[in-house]
Amino acid sequence: MQCLGAEYLVSEERTPRQREWRPQIYRKCTDTAWLFLFFFFWTGLMFIMGYSAVAGAAERLLLGYDSFGNVCGKRNSPVEGASLSGQDMTLKKHVFFMNSCNLDIKDRKLGSTALCVSSCPEEQLNTLEEVQLFANTTGSFLCIYSLNSFNYTRDPNADSLCPRLPVPPSKSFPLFNRCMPQTPECYSLFASVLINDVDTLHRILSGIMSARDTILGLCILALALSLTMTLAFRFITTLLVHIFISLVILGLLFVCGILWWLYYDYTNDLSIELDTEKENMKCVLGFAVVSTVITAILLVLIFVLRKRIKLTVEIFQVANKVIRSSPFLLFQPLWAFTTLIFFWILWVAVLLSLGTAGVAQVIEGGQVEYKPLSGIRYMWWYHLIGLIWTSEFILACQQMTIAGAVVTCYFNRNKNDPPDHPILSSLSILFCYHQGTVVKGSFLITVTRIPRTILMCIYDTLKEKHSTWSRGTFRCCYCCFLCLARYLRHLNQNAYTATAINGTDFCISAKDALKIASKNSSHFAPINYFGDFMIFLGKVLVVCFTVFGGLMAFNYNRVLQVWTIPLFLVTFFAYLVAHSFLSVFETVLDALFLCFAVDLETNDGSSEKPYLMDQDFLSFVKRINRVNTARGQGDKDSVRTEEGTELRPIGR
Repeated sequence: MQCLGAEYLVSEERTPRQREWRPQIYRKCTDTAWLFLFFFFWTGLMFIMGYSAVAGAAERLLLGYDSFGNVCGKRNSPVEGASLSGQDMTLKKHVFFMNSCNLDIKDRKLGSTALCVSSCPEEQLNTLEEVQLFANTTGSFLCIYSLNSFNYTRDPNADSLCPRLPVPPSKSFPLFNRCMPQTPECYSLFASVLINDVDTLHRILSGIMSARDTILGLCILALALSLTMTLAFRFITTLLVHIFISLVILGLLFVCGILWWLYYDYTNDLSIELDTEKENMKCVLGFAVVSTVITAILLVLIFVLRKRIKLTVEIFQVANKVIRSSPFLLFQPLWAFTTLIFFWILWVAVLLSLGTAGVAQVIEGGQVEYKPLSGIRYMWWYHLIGLIWTSEFILACQQMTIAGAVVTCYFNRNKNDPPDHPILSSLSILFCYHQGTVVKGSFLITVTRIPRTILMCIYDTLKEKHSTWSRGTFRCCYCCFLCLARYLRHLNQNAYTATAINGTDFCISAKDALKIASKNSSHFAPINYFGDFMIFLGKVLVVCFTVFGGLMAFNYNRVLQVWTIPLFLVTFFAYLVAHSFLSVFETVLDALFLCFAVDLETNDGSSEKPYLMDQDFLSFVKRINRVNTARGQGDKDSVRTEEGTELRPIGR
């Protein structure tokens, strides 16, 4: 891959010479072509947004509509051929589905008739007399518009023109004004049909509906534990690390023990007759096996890496010194997460508006159906690429901001006078000079994620056809793309740090960072890996305590719903939140190691070229050199790099 942009000229000599590192001396706009490309891409996204606003029926989406082409809460224009269309629904702001608890499914879509009503029935209605009384009392008519409420109990066709009995109690959904059934079974079946997956989502939504308060409480617990772990890493000590590792080991063993005990309790419970209990038993066995394997692997890794605890504590203390000079680094995940949430809400709104873009057609019974416009599917794919690319761009901006702040603090020559507002300075440099670099890095991740998305869709299709060989092939390809994405993420992080240091384009920065990091990998690679492992253990600890709380809470409701689905969702959310907060330390460590390598490359420790690392980092480097010298039997005073340059021990 070739990049545009001129490289640095570090010498006027004609003989080729390796480009020098010039920390924060030179700055230019990098990868501007990619920035223009991203601008044009977002122009297309803006066109789709405008098209969805014009061609899509936002009112139908937000206000709701009945089966006859009337939008609830407004005066409507008639649809040719539909006698019940064009009615004034100003006072009827809620959508009521006549058979919400006894759905007729046609082509995996809701076949129930929808009406606009003034209020939802909050109590169960068992007879047509009660339906008539509800209409006369509240003015909310639950039967077809052509049937007068006086004839609810007299018309011989009332059974087909009125809702199927009993009518479940319902409440209006706050945003979309739909009358949602309040019983868990009716709610899950109703909601699952609305999004076209009756079988799978019936179980998922049923479990979520019955345990929504518990799920919310566990999510808050995961957030609190993540903040606690962030503070623990912020004030880390050797004793705290030993306590922390002990808690991780106890948590892993305890969760495994609880899962196996629950499985034993299920297998010996002779009263298990419901399908939900049998599904719970199978899922508990799966959880128990997976957690046991993960526990065994982590215990082996902890035993192997136990001797590096002291050095790891020291490098975390060095990282915390950088964070102490810029304490708002710990809050970077909050603004990134907030921006992502805002973008995702906008993306979903546009997607749903595209889904409502259609032409009204009259079908049998005088009902109205909307046929999708041509070309909408291509817009959906373009919109999907926009979701992935923009999300990765926001995350890359966070990485670049943190790396820029670390670089500013590290290469500050006056350690007694720390730079003012390094985060704001990093943000200003990012938006003024290096947005193109972030765009290019995020595009590389997008290129690997799109094939993974396509492969997953193909895999789901082949899964139904029971093609074992094909499914195995696609799964291997998916794993290859996943490994490539992980490597690119690490490469991007180093490239962003190199760009913050040298102000070079993405490809040049990635090449320089890879070269200098590999040259000095023997110094810090083991400590860096164990530091990342410690951060991963912090995420595991958050997940363990959250899962334990979920096991205790959900087990009391084992007969009613399949509670393993909500437990899995809570586990995923706990890991996501913990990763969002603790990834700051991971990014700071990676940036520090690259800054150290550049420091060795540009300075020699003399009075003319002193090292820019502070005293804590300097003492830590001396300890690492002594350890490496003791372990390398042939290395005495120097370590020869691949190119023959000499890396002298610091502090001679």
